Amino acid sequence: MTEDKLKVELLSQEINILEKSLDTLKQSISKCMLIGRKEHYSFEEMESFDSLSSKFGRTSDLYTQKVLRTIWILLHEPFVPFIDLLNKAEKMDIIHSADQLLEIRDLRNQIAHEYIPEAITDLIPDVLEISTDLEQNIQYTIQFINKRKW
Repeated sequence: MTEDKLKVELLSQEINILEKSLDTLKQSISKCMLIGRKEHYSFEEMESFDSLSSKFGRTSDLYTQKVLRTIWILLHEPFVPFIDLLNKAEKMDIIHSADQLLEIRDLRNQIAHEYIPEAITDLIPDVLEISTDLEQNIQYTIQFINKRKW
């Protein structure tokens, strides 16, 4: 099997994992939207928010660090910093919006560096809102892959 065929197989596996991750993220979004905003949260509600933030981070990492990088390698593009990759990927119609993905990355980093569990609740509205952008970009990339027929 050629090196490119191995990379195509890897991309297929990554997309499969990403789609499963996105499905669990959407389930957590639904659960957390039912909880809503309030003054105090129960332990179980806080666990739901923590789960949502973890799933958001995992899904965004799978997408940006695995899927997009593998596509980049398959296209035989040179290694570039993340922001340059996003800008060029948008021009190549691989992603919907570089700006959205930079916001997603920033939010993911905020979540990863929040050490106070209560601070996560302040980020949840942003996660709920920006998850739509994440899903939109993922679907856009899947369409790109399907058109390429690697």
